[in-house]
Formats: sequence, C-alpha cells, structure tokens
Amino acid sequence: MTIEKTLIQRCDSKCELCAATENLSIFEVLPSDSTADQSVMICDTCSSQLNDPESINVNHWRCLNDSMWSQVPAVQVMAWRQLSQLSSMGEIWAQDLIDMLYLDEETKAWAEADSGSDDEYPPAKDSNGAVLNAGDTVTLIKDLDVKGAGFTAKRGTAVRGISLTSNPDQIEGRVNGTRIVLLTKFLKKQN
Repeated sequence: MTIEKTLIQRCDSKCELCAATENLSIFEVLPSDSTADQSVMICDTCSSQLNDPESINVNHWRCLNDSMWSQVPAVQVMAWRQLSQLSSMGEIWAQDLIDMLYLDEETKAWAEADSGSDDEYPPAKDSNGAVLNAGDTVTLIKDLDVKGAGFTAKRGTAVRGISLTSNPDQIEGRVNGTRIVLLTKFLKKQN
C-alpha cells in the first residue's frame, strides 16, 4: 500500500490536525525517514501556515485541542510543535494545552528535534550552560521578586513547560499561576 493510501485510511480522509476534508496532502514530520509513520495528512490551510509562519491564523490552531490527543506520534509531534510556536507568541491557551499534553520520551525527543524554528535565534542556556528547549522544566536557583505581580518566586520552584523567546537570555514560564519572563541565568534545567 502506498504512503498516501495508508495515511488516507489512517485519517479517514480528514486533516489530522484540523479535521478539514478538502485538499489533503502528505506532510513529512522532520526529521523523517519518509514513511507513513513519520508523516501526516493535512489540508492546504494547515500546510500553508506551517510553511509560512508569517501567515499564521492563531484561531485556526485551536483545533489542536482535539488533535493533540491523537494516538499517532507524528500528529502528537506536530501538535506539540505548533502549540510551542503559538505559546512563544504569547498565546496562553496554547501553553495550557502543552501543559496537558503527554508525550512519551521518544516522541518528545522527536518533537524537540529540528523543528525548523530554532535556527533563527541562538540557543537559550541555563546557569550551567545546558541548552533549554521549549517544553522543558527548570528550577529557580534563587528567590526572584516578580514586579507587578506582588509575589516572590522562591528558590527551588519548578517551572514546567517553558517557552523560548527571541532573547536567548530569557524564557517564559508559569509561576504561581502567573505567566512571567525569567532570566536564564537564574534557572537550572531538570533532567
């Protein structure tokens, strides 16, 4: 059976990200070995926005609320990557979905592998020089006063599902239910 037939059967002739039924095509999830297991069937709308991030329609991607629960690892990877991008754009709902999304270790490694968007900026590194990736968990290494929020983020606080910013010295994360920007020099990556 061809890859296209396998994917059409798997997705029931619907976009695996937004469930549209028109203009479907194969999209390889990089890095890929060009098999059906490492590809997804998506519509023109999803494809054009994935290939041209400048044309992104944030509300279109609310469909990931459903597709992120797919049992297909390639779909999970695409959902995680797109939600990470939206989260880095300040979309709090996307970070909330990332916080709920569970990926096994192999799928998470695939999702974090060259997703294409990390080449624009130098890597963010924690206080020990470990490279930080979107979705990582970090720990605060000192008490930090959070201006405008009226609380102190205590040393040892875990910040889960971080988002990267265009500044390699800063990340975004949720502390005490508030989304804040943190300096990487005050963070330690958890393994």
